[in-house]
Amino acid sequence: MPRPCRWQGKIDAMGGDDWLERYQRGEQEQVWHELRLLGDRVRDTEHFAAAQAVCDEMARRARRNVETLVERLAEQGYRFHSNDNDKQPLAPFIPATAKAADLADWLEKHVGPLPMTVASWLRLVGDVWLAGTHPQWPESLEADPFVIQLEGSHYPQSSIKDSIESECDDWRQWGPAAGCPFVLSVAPDRLTKANISGGPPYGFRLPDPCADGLFKTEIDTPFVAYLNRVFRAGGFPGRAGGENRWEIIRSLREGMLPL
Repeated sequence: MPRPCRWQGKIDAMGGDDWLERYQRGEQEQVWHELRLLGDRVRDTEHFAAAQAVCDEMARRARRNVETLVERLAEQGYRFHSNDNDKQPLAPFIPATAKAADLADWLEKHVGPLPMTVASWLRLVGDVWLAGTHPQWPESLEADPFVIQLEGSHYPQSSIKDSIESECDDWRQWGPAAGCPFVLSVAPDRLTKANISGGPPYGFRLPDPCADGLFKTEIDTPFVAYLNRVFRAGGFPGRAGGENRWEIIRSLREGMLPL
């Protein structure tokens, strides 16, 4: 269901033509505030193109941040691997493929509207897997390394559409009656990433026709707010300790682009 907007009268006077210019100028928080206030009306003709331009710019910045983190971690000797006992090597970043736009359209038809930020990520960024082992940070067990797997590129032998349809079928059996929204799973939770029996996976609450969606971890957080927290933490927003942690985080987060 669309999220209601209690400030609709104020928004009618807003002009969206300068959203991208203001965003690029450094007014990211104010621009996101205005886009969120619009609720599902962000898809109205007078708002949609300008709002989409902001969401796409966000995704391009996020991709640059991801590529920077991967490069820095590799230089530090980080091993990107599966979150199990085998610790098989996994590519930390697989850019969005030509099939991503089709998957976004398919999701819209089968699940409902995607938040515009999520659709932009799917089309312009790709799948990220920063789980692994840092040679100078052995206490990183619950560091909650950044993972987003929307396109399913890390598992080419499986159909991401089949997996999503299976999730939908399971949810339909109990979710609506319990008043629970559908959550599209895109990442293991922080414990499962560390090969510990954990809780439900992270994901997006859908359908959601608004500009920015809710990303469900232990709490529900706007997706862009979650991404900014991840990048401020150098890709590791969890609670893991260790005497080298802050030195490593500082080296990873330097110059991250604000979203």
